[in-house]
Amino acid sequence: MSVDLIKPVIEVQGWNLKAGYRQLPNKLFSEISPSPVKDPEIVIYNKAVENLLGMNSRDSEGAEGTEILSGNEIPKGAQPIAQAYAGHQFGHFTMLGDGRAIILGEQITPKGERYDIQLKGAGPTPYSRRGDGRAALGAMLREYIISEGMYGLGIPSTRSLAVVSTGESILREKELPGAVLTRIAASHIRVGTFEYISQFGNIEELKALADYTIERHFPNIMEDSLEEARGPEQEIHSQNPKYLKFFEEVMNKQASLIAKWQLAGFIHGVMNTDNMAISGETIDYGPCAFMNTYDPETVFSSIDRGSRYAYKNQPPIAQWNLARFAETLLPLIHKDQTQGVKLIEKHLRQFPALHHKYWLSGMGKKLGIFQASKEDENLIDELLEIMKEESLDFTNTFLALTYGNKEVLEIRESQGFTDWRGKWKRRLGEQTESEEAVKQLMKASNPTVIPRNHQVEKALAAAVDNKDYSVIRELLKVLRNPYDYREEYEPYQKPPGPLDKPYVTYCGT
Repeated sequence: MSVDLIKPVIEVQGWNLKAGYRQLPNKLFSEISPSPVKDPEIVIYNKAVENLLGMNSRDSEGAEGTEILSGNEIPKGAQPIAQAYAGHQFGHFTMLGDGRAIILGEQITPKGERYDIQLKGAGPTPYSRRGDGRAALGAMLREYIISEGMYGLGIPSTRSLAVVSTGESILREKELPGAVLTRIAASHIRVGTFEYISQFGNIEELKALADYTIERHFPNIMEDSLEEARGPEQEIHSQNPKYLKFFEEVMNKQASLIAKWQLAGFIHGVMNTDNMAISGETIDYGPCAFMNTYDPETVFSSIDRGSRYAYKNQPPIAQWNLARFAETLLPLIHKDQTQGVKLIEKHLRQFPALHHKYWLSGMGKKLGIFQASKEDENLIDELLEIMKEESLDFTNTFLALTYGNKEVLEIRESQGFTDWRGKWKRRLGEQTESEEAVKQLMKASNPTVIPRNHQVEKALAAAVDNKDYSVIRELLKVLRNPYDYREEYEPYQKPPGPLDKPYVTYCGT
């Protein structure tokens, strides 16, 4: 039966959907339509994302758009699917898949860019594992806030077009209002997607997925530009050096992404391989949160009892995940597995240094250092140690250094901090750049606001408990320009009070 016969199809201006992923082997997805909801209502809508996609407000935010974004109807050109994938969750391999998410198709924007349009909470799929396929309003609004906050901070991320309340309740620990989130992504291809086809498919199917992913995300990888990948080790009839280059590109994107997380104090909370997007975007905002007081051991997730995904562990876990990705590519990299392992391990071992390069450069900029060198590491490490010992707020410490208003931002003036600041000032004086240039660099590198956990919870409580979405809209307005310093932003800069209980996050299923 064709998809067009399953759901009502409507033609709306601006929707330009293709179905490239459906050309891949059938075992990578299932055809499935969203389940209808009772009384849909758009509660928050992102005009910036609408403009990016080239859609039309009148249709997308109006009655027809509400029907589409709730899953009650599908736009012309949509061929809905749920993706199959696997993944290592807390180190253990398991079969997974889109248990409550359905991709309508791939929107081609006026600029020719391609984005998956996914409805999250759109009903059960073949991968739901007896789940209801639905999502709670609070969890979907939380993803909307955090993903847009990440985008504002300049951190690659999936984004949110809309949240639609369904008029129905879902049962978790208690009854909660239901919702559907419309998420856009460069793609939803994950490390876990490659693990799935590696485990349950054949080499032709693996090759098809790899070639599609390369064409979609890394079109710069061409056969005639790969001579630098050929070394003495690879002369023993490597099947195709482009797959080694593919791994390098993915590793580079992840090294850059995780460095950006660390520089913003962001803790993903559930860095399973199914939550590592090949595109290099941050994906899946379950038990994530932003660190207040600096402590490398920080964990927020209620299910991370062993601190596997603590702040300090995010870089090594990223490398661990990339090792699982590397294993899936071995049959494509070399006919001889021993040779393939030797080749890819050589590249994988470079991840710590690659990540550190991005992190050191970013930390240097946060301190006004234009070209941070190895000699600057002691200065950075000394500051971080002071921040930990004195329980200083991560974001506000750098903000106080940028603007010099430590009193307003509650940065204590200890002897250790005073001594360190003297060393820092001397280091800045060694640069040829002017004081104004230093200040501008720091302003561009240190956000004045982040999605503070207590502010996010306040906004969610107003929305879920009282149907008051004004608090979320105000928070989103602030997060749109996080590097601007404005007097009205000051309430959003303050960390939670000392009487607040330790913050705990949940998966939000």
